[in-house]
Amino acid sequence: MSQDVQIRPKDEFVPSHGPDSSDSSDSTDPDDEQFAQLPGESLGRDLLKNRFVSALIRSRWYPAVFQVPIAAVFGLVAYQLLVGPAKAHENAGTALMWVLWWPALPLVYVLLGRFWCAVCPFAALSDFVQKLVGVNRPVPPFLKKYGIWIIDATFLAITWADHVFGIVGSPWGSGLLLLLLTFSVIVSGAFFQRRAFCRYLCFLGGLSANYARTGMVTLRANSDICSTCTAKAACYNGTDTVAACPLSSFPRTMEDSANCNLCANCIKSCPNDAITLTVRQPTKELWFLRNPKIEESFLAMAIMGIVIIQNVTMLKLWEDVLAWVEQASGITSYPVIFTAVFAVGVSIPVALLALAAKVAAHENIESTMKNFARFGYALIPLDVAAHVAHNLFHLLAEGKSVFYTVSALFGGLPQEGSAAFVGNGRIMVLQFAILALGLAGSLYTARRIAHRRYRTPARRRSTLIPFTILITVLAALNVAMFLFPMAHRM
Repeated sequence: MSQDVQIRPKDEFVPSHGPDSSDSSDSTDPDDEQFAQLPGESLGRDLLKNRFVSALIRSRWYPAVFQVPIAAVFGLVAYQLLVGPAKAHENAGTALMWVLWWPALPLVYVLLGRFWCAVCPFAALSDFVQKLVGVNRPVPPFLKKYGIWIIDATFLAITWADHVFGIVGSPWGSGLLLLLLTFSVIVSGAFFQRRAFCRYLCFLGGLSANYARTGMVTLRANSDICSTCTAKAACYNGTDTVAACPLSSFPRTMEDSANCNLCANCIKSCPNDAITLTVRQPTKELWFLRNPKIEESFLAMAIMGIVIIQNVTMLKLWEDVLAWVEQASGITSYPVIFTAVFAVGVSIPVALLALAAKVAAHENIESTMKNFARFGYALIPLDVAAHVAHNLFHLLAEGKSVFYTVSALFGGLPQEGSAAFVGNGRIMVLQFAILALGLAGSLYTARRIAHRRYRTPARRRSTLIPFTILITVLAALNVAMFLFPMAHRM
């Protein structure tokens, strides 16, 4: 289970240009001039100053020490899904995948950034395939440009397929999903350099890239030390003993955590100890983005729509919605009805952000598209909170099913009684608390973005009003849905 990827030649140097500033290069707006001169995110406490953390991260066994047991568990999951019990509530693979792993992922992103991507079995598989048969072609420009849109479409397609074909409720369906991902990883690893699949095609990679921006752990390089470096970007290209950056990120110019999986290759290869691993406030990175991307804001809003749809379909209200659509349209096909409802549900948050951006554009002299891209990031904290709150129901209301199904593999007793750790009332309180944190995080992030971007109080206020309303409305919608009892997955 090696973590190595192809080691690039030492003379393959990376240009030392800074981050793209095209957002302000053609404008004479004083706000653009001020924004371009503002400092970036300040760094917090360096975890590498701690001897234990430093020894672990710099060890040749990191991240393999985590990859090996996780790969073993995933092997068990895949085996159970494909040849285990046909009923989801009896299948350990289903419980481990959808009741434990999937609900825990957003929490990992918030606490540790893209750490999961460093220990993911699919990443290890990609590295192995590259070493075995890798052609190591450069990633096509098309994939670099449109990869995030492919990720957006894949995320939506998997969610749609789950409701139409019952992937989560079918161990075999979940197993086929893992096989499809495995095939995609093998093909990508065989043809393209580094972890092209992880960066440009993996739907979890897109999710983690957005959520990692709220993460409390971040990796950065000391630009003062880097400016005098003569190691020919060893942090990017690798060395004779350390692999190159798997996600093709250059620490010297990296200003966000979207494409850093904390694999520590750059820490091990840097001869000058210029890399830091710091703790910071959640959401802090979102306040300092210089080059927002519309596709990443779109993904944030699409995920919000997906969470809303997931919540609605778990309510008794969903049956009433289906009956109303059938009566109004005369359509009785569930796939057709769900496709229509799904399209509307996902489109609503996107449309609301576009509306807020259009209103703000009248006040801050920026285009609707720029407002959409910039302030879409302010919704990510609420996005994460809604996702965590939704998953918390599965984790706490069905969590014992993991113990029951896994113990059954070793002759344990069958499940008796409720699979819940706590009652629905306590779960609801926790959900509301998490949503409150997400609401506060999004409102504060929007405020910091506006105050950093615009000089005058009047422009800041007029820009913030539509986005404050949008954030509050989406938070209230999530609160309203969590007030009702939800159906169990297991």
